[in-house]
Amino acid sequence: MSTPTPEDAADRETASAQGSGLAAHGVSGHPSTPTARLVGALPVIVGFIALAIGVTVTQETYESVQSGRGAAAFDEPVQTWMVAHRTPWLDTVATWFTHLGGKVGMTILATVTVLALARRWRTWSPVLIMLWATAGSLTLTTLGKTLTARARPPAAQAVPPLETSASFPSGHTLNAVLVTSIIGYLVLLHVRSRRVQVLTWCGLALFATLIGLSRIYLGHHWLTDVIAGAAVGGAWAAAVILGHHLYLRLRADP
Repeated sequence: MSTPTPEDAADRETASAQGSGLAAHGVSGHPSTPTARLVGALPVIVGFIALAIGVTVTQETYESVQSGRGAAAFDEPVQTWMVAHRTPWLDTVATWFTHLGGKVGMTILATVTVLALARRWRTWSPVLIMLWATAGSLTLTTLGKTLTARARPPAAQAVPPLETSASFPSGHTLNAVLVTSIIGYLVLLHVRSRRVQVLTWCGLALFATLIGLSRIYLGHHWLTDVIAGAAVGGAWAAAVILGHHLYLRLRADP
């Protein structure tokens, strides 16, 4: 019989911590009481509700853009207000945020984060989940812009550098909401400290919000572009998280 190594003990400790985290979020084999079954079903219920809300908001926003009524009626007033309240230092801050939320910035952020989490937790699941999520977001962004072909706000009102792709939905906002949601989910899944969970989610929510606001402030997107981007990103994140949660539940069944 071989002697256990420190690495073996560390692996068992990591697996035990992850198992406790899964159980804390309703991922277990066979709940024994009605209350336990209800608690186990809550993540699935919340996931479906989040998905439904995201899809509904996306549909309503798209119809508003097509008709020019509803939320779309606020596009020009909000844009005018943003332009009127620009300052040099805000221009710099907003440009920094919009670069961070771009393809290069968000790719670096997502890659570094999930690789660090994968190394810390000794599992490739953060990397695989993020790859699945971002592949879908790229497809949804491209499809949405192709189908709508919406013009961006007037170039004369935009802060350089200007962008030429279609305006609806905001790809920066979509990807920011998606990536932050997936990171937040991974923290909920593996970290047991409620304080760390809450602080992480608050920080991620603030980051995604600032990305969206920067797009309107700089004149690169209309308000409804950002709303749709957040809704699509949230809906796809909910679908990915729900799919992974159901996978964990199926795998946990004996």
